[in-house]
Parts: sequence; C-alpha cells; structure tokens
Amino acid sequence: MRTTILITSPDTFQAPGLELFDVAPIFPGGPQWLTKPVLIALLGSVIVIGLVWAAFARPKLVPRGWQGVGELAYVFVREQVARPTLGKDADRWMGFLFSVFLIVLVWNLMGVIPVIQFPVAARISFPLVLAISVYVLKLYLGVRHHGVVGYLKGIVHLPGLPGWAYALYAPLILAEVFINSLFTHFVRLFANMFAGHLILAFFSSVGFWFVFERLSPLGLGVGVVGVLMTILMTAFEMFIQFLQAFLFAMLAAMFIASGLEGSH
Repeated sequence: MRTTILITSPDTFQAPGLELFDVAPIFPGGPQWLTKPVLIALLGSVIVIGLVWAAFARPKLVPRGWQGVGELAYVFVREQVARPTLGKDADRWMGFLFSVFLIVLVWNLMGVIPVIQFPVAARISFPLVLAISVYVLKLYLGVRHHGVVGYLKGIVHLPGLPGWAYALYAPLILAEVFINSLFTHFVRLFANMFAGHLILAFFSSVGFWFVFERLSPLGLGVGVVGVLMTILMTAFEMFIQFLQAFLFAMLAAMFIASGLEGSH
C-alpha cells in the first residue's frame, strides 16, 4: 500500500511503502535467492562468529576489551534467559541460546547501521527459519524424554480438570503448543522489525524531502520535525531491537524447557 501526502508544492511527497522490502537479486541474471537481505544475514553471522572468537578464543583471568563485552552478554543471557526458564539445565543450553540471542540482535541492528539499513528479520523467512529450528528441537526433546504418548499427556493434563472438560480444553492447548507457539515466536520479531523499518524510513524521507529536496519556508518546519523524529525513533528502535532479541531467546528457552519437562 502506498500512502500519499498532498502539499501546496507542485510536487507531491510520497511516503515509502512496501517497495522498501522488494529486493532484486544482487547480480542481474544471477540466483534469485542471492539478495541484499541474504548478504546481510551472512555478514551478521560472520560478525557474531568474529565477536565470539575475539571474546573467548584466549580468555584472561581479568577480562578486558572484547572479552569483557562477551562475558557481559553471556552473563545477561544466562541470568535473564536461561536460568529463569531452564534451571539446572541452563548451562547445557547456553551455547544455543547465546547464539540465538546474538544473531537476532545483530540482524536487528543492521536496520540502523548506515549504508546497510535493513533489519534482516523484516523479511519473514529469516525469523521463520529460526523459529522452526526451535520448534523442531522442542518436539524432539519432548518425544525423546517422554515418548509420543507421554509428551501429549503432559501437555494436555491439567490437575483438577473434570474429564468432560478435556473435550474442550485438549484441542485448545494442543493448538497452542503445536501451532500458535510457532506462529507467535516468529511473527512478533518480524512484525516489530517490519514496522520499525517502515517508520524510520518515513521520518527520514520527510526530513530529506522538506529540508533538501524541496526546501521552502513552510516546509522547513516539517523537515526539521522529520529529522528530529528520525533521531528519536532510531534510538527507540535500537531499544526495540534489543528487546526483541531478548524475547526471541526467552521464548526459545521456554520452548526447550517445555520439551524437557513434557508440559506446556
């Protein structure tokens, strides 16, 4: 959908829309899958590997530099994500959860890095793949530790619920565990990154248009507001990017815990 804002100038300002997310292959005639988001995703993976290598390849007793940053991030994930949900199993799954948190955070931050300016998770396929990986892991752990029947019983069982009520309760909770959980896991991340990118593009376009492209006494104030809002929303978007990485990792930990415990 394209939104049009009419002004008194002969020219018309057109707000950015869904065309922001229409990306062509990097090389004309090349592979259709080789697009800017794919390259950014690969770059994000290289950055995460490089950061972890720099932080933990040669750890010192007293952390300095990248090791201090890496340990701070590791402790945050361990104390705020892994231990509250996984308890005694937290350390066992820290490698996976730490990797998920870092890759989602770096992918998100790509949306505010100059020149790159595209959050990978704004393309639904990327968070979907991560969410499916966690989903498959959850099912595998549930079946492995409890068997198919035991896993289903653990999900459906609710102490004190009358037998007749299970006809209503069981389909709802099974749909929540096997359908809704996957959907909400990736849609929350995708929707926030998609909307945030669109909002930032709108305000930056307003600032550029009214201050540089069509400077006028009447439009200058609008342009200045656009520039200020771009700065403000960029700071807010960075907070959201961190928050969504935290929530995605937290949900991953919760799903792993549900598989290990055999419950919803």
